[in-house]
Amino acid sequence: MPASHDRDHVYKMLELVGSSEKSVEAAIENAINRASKTIREMKWFEVVQTRGHIEEGKIRHYQVTLRVGFTLE
Repeated sequence: MPASHDRDHVYKMLELVGSSEKSVEAAIENAINRASKTIREMKWFEVVQTRGHIEEGKIRHYQVTLRVGFTLE
């Protein structure tokens, strides 16, 4: 959540879904890196769901749903 020194800011939240074959952390980074190309002033994120895809008894993809907060301009 936003830090107390940001109390005067207004935030907008959006939901992102990131995926990766490597890890949950890589899925988070993929989502944030891609979103940062078009969304400015992202300040925080919260992982709200973690899923995965299994193939032949092995993890093939990690998928995370994030809520991202950013400052309105």
